[in-house]
Parts: sequence; C-alpha cells; structure tokens
Amino acid sequence: MAVTGWLESLRTAEKTALLQDGRRKVHYLFPDGKEMAEEYDERTSELLVRKWRVKSALGAMGQWQLEVGEPASLGPGNLGPELIKESNANPIFMRKDTKMSFQWRIRNLPYPKGVYSVCVDQKECCIIVRTSNKKYYKKFSIPDLDRHQLPLDDTSLSFAHANCTLIISYQKPKEVVVAESELQKELKKVKTAHGNDGDCKTQ
Repeated sequence: MAVTGWLESLRTAEKTALLQDGRRKVHYLFPDGKEMAEEYDERTSELLVRKWRVKSALGAMGQWQLEVGEPASLGPGNLGPELIKESNANPIFMRKDTKMSFQWRIRNLPYPKGVYSVCVDQKECCIIVRTSNKKYYKKFSIPDLDRHQLPLDDTSLSFAHANCTLIISYQKPKEVVVAESELQKELKKVKTAHGNDGDCKTQ
C-alpha cells in the first residue's frame, strides 16, 4: 500500500521535463508545495540526480537539498584551490545508485578494508559506518525505504573498498524496483522539451 501511495503521489504531481546534454530532467511539484527534481541518463534511464526543495514557514523557497548525485561544487571545473585542499583532506560522502542497488561512495578513506564496519541499526532505521581506529563515523538513512515504509534488511547490505573509496551497496527490494519501473513508464507520458526549446523548472 505504501509503495502504491508513493507512486500515486508521483503520478499526480505536476511534472515538467527537459531533455538536455543526454539527460532527461524532470521537475515535480506536489500539492503541499514541495518540489523534487530528478535527472536520468537518457539512454539507460539510470537515476543520476535527485534533490528536494521545500518552502520555509514564511513561504520563502529554500535551498535545494541533494539526495542522490554528486554535489555540483565537486564536479569537474568547479574546484577552487580551497575546495581542492579540503577535498584532499576530508571524506566526501555521496550517493550514486545502480539499477538494482542503492549505492554510496565515501572518498578519501585510505584505511584498509578490515578497518571498516558497516551495519544496519534497526532501532534508528539507519546504516552506520565506523572505523576501528575511530577516524570516521557516519550514519544515514535510505529515504526511498522510508517513503515506501519498508524495513532495512542486514542481508541486503554489502561494502567494498578500493582507491581510498568505501563503496556501500544495498540491494533494492523488489517493491522499489517495480515502483521505479512503473515510474519510468509514467515519465514517458510527460511532454518533454528539447535542448533550449524549453526551460525546466529545475534549472
């Protein structure tokens, strides 16, 4: 029921779409005033970006909050000397999903794989990452599961480490995979502007 409810809210939201630079950019406006913007790879339909914006108590538009994708400030050509220095020193946390898994990457973690512990905290409904040398600690939830009201499952969680990057994967429940497939069918019905012919609200 929860999955159907979330999918239905996406279906009924006011949507605009723009095809640009190989990406299908979709903007959703919900009845409560919340906005969601997504970007998909035009060829594979893989989700590249998802961000949210809500109005303040006074009705002013807030800043976009990134849920999926790489922060713009970390993209190519956007790193100034100060950011380069900071990014070389501090871990960078970002989410980048695949078709079948939610996936997070934490860069600038040079410790060997045996140092890391990645587990599900059922009480707080989140995933916790920690190191035995106490150099890093992070806990985060999976908003997709919260929206679908699905529980976290230890057996769906795995991680790997390579090139100073910790890669955490969580296999998507079948309910989420089905809902995402249905959403793609729905998005094909949305009239899409091309290039600079139209202006998507996410920009």
